[in-house]
Amino acid sequence: MIEAFLLRYSNKFVSRWIVLLIDLFLISFSFLFANLIFNTGDVVWFSWAVFFVQLPILLFIYLASFYYFQSFSSVIRHTNVQDAIKIFNAILVATCTLLLLTVLVQKMDQTNSIFNFRLRVLTIHFFFSLFLLVFSRLLIKAGFSYISNIKNKVKASKVVIFGAGQSGLQTLGSLKQNKSLGYKVVGFFDDNLNKVNKTLEGIMVYNSVDLSPDLLQKLEAEVAIIAVQKISNTKKSALIDKFLSANLEVKVVPPAEKWLDGNIDLNQIKNVRIEDLLERDPISLDSEHVKRELLGKTIFITGAAGSIGSEICRQVIQYQPRFIIAFDQAESALYDLEFELNRKGYQGKFKAIIGDVNKTSRVRYLFDKYRPEVVFHAAAYKHVPLMEGNPFEAIWVNVMGTKQIADFAVEFKCEKFVMVSTDKAVNPTNVMGATKRLAEMYTQGLNAQQPHCRFVTTRFGNVLGSNGSVIPVFKKQIENGGPITVTHEEITRYFMTIPEACELVLEAGAMGRGGEIYVFDMGESVKIIDLARKMIKLSGLRLGVDIEIQVTGLRPGEKLYEELLSNEENTIKTHHPKIMVAKVQDVHFDGIQGGINYITEIHKEATDLELVKVLKTLVPEFISNNSIYEKLDSQGS
Repeated sequence: MIEAFLLRYSNKFVSRWIVLLIDLFLISFSFLFANLIFNTGDVVWFSWAVFFVQLPILLFIYLASFYYFQSFSSVIRHTNVQDAIKIFNAILVATCTLLLLTVLVQKMDQTNSIFNFRLRVLTIHFFFSLFLLVFSRLLIKAGFSYISNIKNKVKASKVVIFGAGQSGLQTLGSLKQNKSLGYKVVGFFDDNLNKVNKTLEGIMVYNSVDLSPDLLQKLEAEVAIIAVQKISNTKKSALIDKFLSANLEVKVVPPAEKWLDGNIDLNQIKNVRIEDLLERDPISLDSEHVKRELLGKTIFITGAAGSIGSEICRQVIQYQPRFIIAFDQAESALYDLEFELNRKGYQGKFKAIIGDVNKTSRVRYLFDKYRPEVVFHAAAYKHVPLMEGNPFEAIWVNVMGTKQIADFAVEFKCEKFVMVSTDKAVNPTNVMGATKRLAEMYTQGLNAQQPHCRFVTTRFGNVLGSNGSVIPVFKKQIENGGPITVTHEEITRYFMTIPEACELVLEAGAMGRGGEIYVFDMGESVKIIDLARKMIKLSGLRLGVDIEIQVTGLRPGEKLYEELLSNEENTIKTHHPKIMVAKVQDVHFDGIQGGINYITEIHKEATDLELVKVLKTLVPEFISNNSIYEKLDSQGS
């Protein structure tokens, strides 16, 4: 019956005024006790008449002190050290006030017994009041903890925390305050040998070197929380792999600057994302160098609504350009970008313009009106299988669109043209990669034909979270119950984040002197099937039980391994160890220009086969793979 009553009212909070009344009652009881304890058979000095006159004076002073320190305003079930300090300060000030009042009154009238608060009584009263108020709160807190355990009938999930510093202790405190969620911390792991083999709040700290599936199994751990603020992405990724291999659910604590009022809210501790496993340590770029290139200039960005183009807009606008023209034909996505930048206070610093890179009159008008000094060209069709079936559109946008923007950059004497390319342009096996390589060749050749505009190219691999990339596809497949489709068990890809890719673009634009193709040290390539397995684990599912992986075979134009350099290329180091310049073969511009002009003449009437045949002539290293265009290679085309 009592248990049912407690459960019924356990979620309700007591009014702070009721807490204040209880505190005043305990103070009254403590004052009575302090007086009676000295009232013995030999010494009878206690007077009820004096007590009932002194009590209101004492309560008034304590009421003022409690109100000043707000010692009654905290939620009792969450009492902590700070609350105990408030109570101590309030009682100390009240006691000192009573002593001071006694001294002053006695100096003026030594016969006054009403204001004669005896020192020994106040001393006992001070300690006993402090004990009663703090102990009562701790008792109530323990009661609520007991009630939480009653309510939480499910067995608690056992948790290990990596990091025994402030962040780890804050995490422990949050878990203890939210016992209803069913978490029990069974161990810390830390690199600091001064903490190893010691206990924190009764919980053992283990050496991170000893972290193994066997130890985690011995601890019966089910959840791991990474609570280290300063940890490299490389180390964090390896740590997450260890926890996942032991079938633990993995969570991460946010950076300290995101804590609420200096404390970790349990809702802020999030599950690990697959992106956390793929990100590398941040690359330090020369932002001052970039700022010198962009400050006060007019910037023209094509493909501005896409994953890369929109991030370029976000980053460029922080370098205080004079104006940005965000150009794209995707109406909804461009509206979203405009809304975002306006909300951040950039009104008047940019203009979102709907348009097609192949509309000659429109593009000419924009170049003539705004006279951009720097062009970032990110507009392109990028989906390999889709472009394999639509070579006309791939050539139309990736080649002719690039040619038109590049030609206007020369005509209107832009300072720099930065083209966003792809690793699929290296030894291309598909139409998309071949069109991007041809666009590279054209801009590279154009760079040597005129003195005004410097043309620079950047190449990188797959971008995490970009439209149509593998991770969003896998997430949708998992949400739909599977299967996850992988084209080949051995297929690998390089990955980088969208901000990282765009930082590379800006850095290339800043350091480029014309004609370079910049490539990025992207670390180790990742097996796509391993990526799928990890995403299944991170989703809390079991491969082969809850969801399956289905190998579907390579798609048209797809290859197993992407490359950043072709066999005919090598690299030259730059001032940054992660960024290199590809040493590419010289381009015969007249031949490239003539070939593109020829495609322009025939593309409206030509068949897909005829267009790809010309493309293979212009890009000799283009050898189709798993495609209907392979027969052109066998014909010696």
